Amino acid sequence: MINERIKKLRMLMKKNNIQAYIIPTSDYHQSEYVADFFKSRAWISGFTGSAGIVVITKESSGLWTDGRYFIQAEKQLKNSEIKLFKMNEPEVPTYEEWLLKELKEGDTIGFDAKCFSIEQVKKLKDKIKYKKLKVYAEKDLINEIWINRPKLPQENIFIHNIKYAGKSFKEKLIEVKRNMKDFDYYILSSLDDIAWLFNLRGNDVKNNPVFLAYSIISKEETYLFIDKNKLDNTVYNYLNENKIIIKKYDEIYTFINSLEKNKRYIFDLQKTNYKIYLSLNKPEKILEEKNITTYLKAIKNNIEIKNIKKCHIKDGVAMVKFLYWIEKNINKEKITEISATEKLESFRKEQEDFFEISFDTIAAYKDHAAMMHYKAEENTQYELKNEGFFLVDSGGQYFDGTTDITRTISLGNLTNEEMYDYTLTLKGNLSLSKIKFLYGTTGSNLDILARQPLWNEGIDYKCGTGHGVGYFLNVHEGPQQFRPIPNTIVLEPGMIITNEPGVYKEGKHGIRIENELLVVEDKETEFGKFLKFEIITYCPIDLKGVKTSMLSSEEINYLNDYHEEVYKKLSPFLNEEEKKWLKEKTEPIGEKNE
Repeated sequence: MINERIKKLRMLMKKNNIQAYIIPTSDYHQSEYVADFFKSRAWISGFTGSAGIVVITKESSGLWTDGRYFIQAEKQLKNSEIKLFKMNEPEVPTYEEWLLKELKEGDTIGFDAKCFSIEQVKKLKDKIKYKKLKVYAEKDLINEIWINRPKLPQENIFIHNIKYAGKSFKEKLIEVKRNMKDFDYYILSSLDDIAWLFNLRGNDVKNNPVFLAYSIISKEETYLFIDKNKLDNTVYNYLNENKIIIKKYDEIYTFINSLEKNKRYIFDLQKTNYKIYLSLNKPEKILEEKNITTYLKAIKNNIEIKNIKKCHIKDGVAMVKFLYWIEKNINKEKITEISATEKLESFRKEQEDFFEISFDTIAAYKDHAAMMHYKAEENTQYELKNEGFFLVDSGGQYFDGTTDITRTISLGNLTNEEMYDYTLTLKGNLSLSKIKFLYGTTGSNLDILARQPLWNEGIDYKCGTGHGVGYFLNVHEGPQQFRPIPNTIVLEPGMIITNEPGVYKEGKHGIRIENELLVVEDKETEFGKFLKFEIITYCPIDLKGVKTSMLSSEEINYLNDYHEEVYKKLSPFLNEEEKKWLKEKTEPIGEKNE
């Protein structure tokens, strides 16, 4: 089936005199997760991971994806002609480098301008210019061969109450305009930024409470480009009260083109699609930087912080009820990766202000967990037994926050290797959690702390250590992150970021321990202002897999203090049996020989 689709695409490429066609993962807004309408890359390749790019030439085809998906991609591409290129691995070419080898001088590269960011196109053009390759960005060729393609989502949007948001739209707009300085127009395309700024939420993207829209802000006016069918009377009135001018969703390009010449624009090259850039009417100046709103929403306000801590208590209660259920029923009934996933979601649904899960739960038993973003399928899932590790990476969307947590659970007998790798992962997590650092530090400065215990043993994980988390928004939010690749984003008080080192051994096991961290102030001395992390995820870390002799006294004390806090936060919301179970799971541990 996949090879047939590629064959049809090649026929269209020939008709349009295109020698290579690129299909990215993104939508018109450069989103990480997209609505079904935009899943062209998955449709043409069969690879369903959330990151990757496919390139088809007249005779060859390739998929480029990162280390989270190597194992998954190999399995899903198995019966197709598409070759896997493992990004960032030694001697693996980028797709631009591969195109230079595959194409001859004067050939044409095609793609849909609406699904490529300006940054991507600039980078591509810079790489291919010496070979005089041409770019054709006028058509979505996939649309011409994708029969029964899903429609654009039509879900209604709703207001995110200020008791959760902490700041009104007008307050946020004042901050945005202050940051616009002397520029005329701010073009905003990224869906999470738009939802945050307008205090609106939607359901256009699974697990992400966002909606398809664009916005343009000038000194005098604010425009929202959206499908008007998504607006009920309440939202209409809200937009009118805030003097927001409503335009049709697809009117964005003609509107931009109609603006006066010689104006000054601000937009994010990584988040704005290339067709918007092509639509500009002879701008005088363009300020190319991250979205103003991206920085503003990354630093949570006091009301958001208060709410998110309450949200994590609710989520922790759901997790404890789930862990208790697993332990008490593993011998009594058949539990599979999928039934465990459904049970966990049922516990979250019981919590106040729950909206939906924040991403597809990764419930992976034994070697399945070696695939970082594994998703259980009916015909390949495992049944849980009294042995080995069960990794559960999950989260919830609540009106008062977004959660992301991973626990690796011991279901019974463990090998020495499993316990060793688990303890190394725990050491990495603790090392990063307890650090204090000088203001001005970035996530790339600290990433090594989580990796060092693993690196000492010749182990690494092929992904970042942590990502920012939205507030009733995307579970992956920039700009802050823990990653070895250098970045200049300073960690600021109020930022939330995950801490999730791991060990992934194909055919054996996968281990990950993840908490969310809040950046807070520590103290100021003559040497500067110091910051630290506060763990805001409340759930016991399974101690059955820990080799206590591998932990230092400082690590043991930190872990014991964390578990004391977990019991204090969660126990008031549990029944007596669950409370007793949690007390046992959070009992202090001490040094001992093993």
